[in-house]
Amino acid sequence: MGIFKRKDSKNSIPGEKDDRESFVSVNSARTSNASLKSPGYKGSGLPSSIPELAIANPPDPALDPAAYLRSIHAVRQRCQIILRRAKRNQLKHFDVDMSKFGETASYIVSIIKRDYAPDYSSIPPHGRWQHFDVGGRPRINQLLQSWPSTIDAQERTRRLIDLFVVSVLLDAGAGTTWSYKSKESGKIYSRSEGLAVATLEMFKSGLFSSDPTEPCQVDGAGLKKITVHVLAKGFQHSDSNQLPGIEGRAGLLIRLSDALNNQEFFGVDARPGNMLDYLLSHPSTLASSVPIVSITTLWAVLTDGFASIWPRSRTQIDGLSIGDAWPCSDLPASPPAQPWENIVPFHKLTQWLCYSIMVPMSRLMKIHVAGSELLTGLPEYRNGGLLIDLGLLTLKEIDLERGLAAYRENAQIRGQPSVEVVPLFSAADDVVVEWRAVTVGFLDDLLDEVNGQLGLLGADQLTLSQMLEAGTWKVNTPCFPVLSHQCSCLNDNTQGGREIAEVSRPNTKEPPIMIRSDGTVI
Repeated sequence: MGIFKRKDSKNSIPGEKDDRESFVSVNSARTSNASLKSPGYKGSGLPSSIPELAIANPPDPALDPAAYLRSIHAVRQRCQIILRRAKRNQLKHFDVDMSKFGETASYIVSIIKRDYAPDYSSIPPHGRWQHFDVGGRPRINQLLQSWPSTIDAQERTRRLIDLFVVSVLLDAGAGTTWSYKSKESGKIYSRSEGLAVATLEMFKSGLFSSDPTEPCQVDGAGLKKITVHVLAKGFQHSDSNQLPGIEGRAGLLIRLSDALNNQEFFGVDARPGNMLDYLLSHPSTLASSVPIVSITTLWAVLTDGFASIWPRSRTQIDGLSIGDAWPCSDLPASPPAQPWENIVPFHKLTQWLCYSIMVPMSRLMKIHVAGSELLTGLPEYRNGGLLIDLGLLTLKEIDLERGLAAYRENAQIRGQPSVEVVPLFSAADDVVVEWRAVTVGFLDDLLDEVNGQLGLLGADQLTLSQMLEAGTWKVNTPCFPVLSHQCSCLNDNTQGGREIAEVSRPNTKEPPIMIRSDGTVI
């Protein structure tokens, strides 16, 4: 790897129990949060003592498998089954070298220490807010300052939720060749940060608003203006600057315009930000020194309110689209099985929405989200790529050959990458589903190991959200490297997954496995 000097460390893998390799039973599906591994979300400016709020159990999969698979509980529970197979090196598509586990944690620790030691409490929670601030420019604070002082905290929060929802939904993988030139600064950004700057500038221009007197909002009528052409222009998409899945991204926003007609969640003016009013008035919300909202209440708004936006071709149970959930050959381990038992849910964009929305709710209105420890690490190519590049996971030879053949075929298409050859798969491929599931599982275990190596105990421990932000998926990334001579942001830090990718594939900085995206996943 070469960048960081790491001391050898013995693996401290949590002890293996004689887990029965099977699908999640009704009993295990209804367990409480008490056994969850990751500390909860730490918002800013919140009191140290927050009253407890009971978190609802997941639906019973035997009675309502679709509701169970759409729940946040199911993500960790289903991925843990595949993690157990991984620790025994019994995956279908990857070899697992557990001797690399400690080294992987040490690499993450080296990045966290480099950028935050000794003040680890200063690490912000993972969220979209930081992406907008790429290049050291506090764009969200500047946006807030641009609004009149007569705009109260609740409306400011609504507006940021409007922005964050659209930006997150457009935040599927941007690939390694697309870039965006900021209309405001002239600087060039790529990947997730480029998408963030682009959507912010579109938001400020009123592209998502139907009210010409108030451009800085998103509403159903405004989204009806969106077409593939309009969005492509906003993202500066062209034959020479292709953004993958532009049709899928436009389709998400078009379907979102209809979903916002749910007045219970989004009000009569059909704004995503109106979910704030729903959350604050919900019977489960606890009035205390700060409002306390249950994660399952927020999750229900996002999954039920946005259920109709996901492509209908996705996995369905009893005719209901499950969203970002996919069949996996590692499940179930033994027959007989029900149709739902071979499905692994991830709900990556919904989790990314949760992480992102919680930040302005906490910062502007001191809202605490109880049970946020149910959220998992994000199953995407930066976190997963880190595990491959550091040798913890190795793609099996037969899958490697299949993926390389797909990459070479794809490289014949104009505008597609062809410089450094890596295996390519679709999002539904069993390789990708297994990779994403084991990524979720290992991120939980890596959090324990990272906290141990940092010597952090109790309330001082990093949360999973902080480890994602500071280590495996850290922002403050540089501008697009191919065009870096046009940019003054070259010394910004990168995150672990991207940093090791830049060492392993210096020409393109692409992940070790590429995913053919439809613009709605990864």
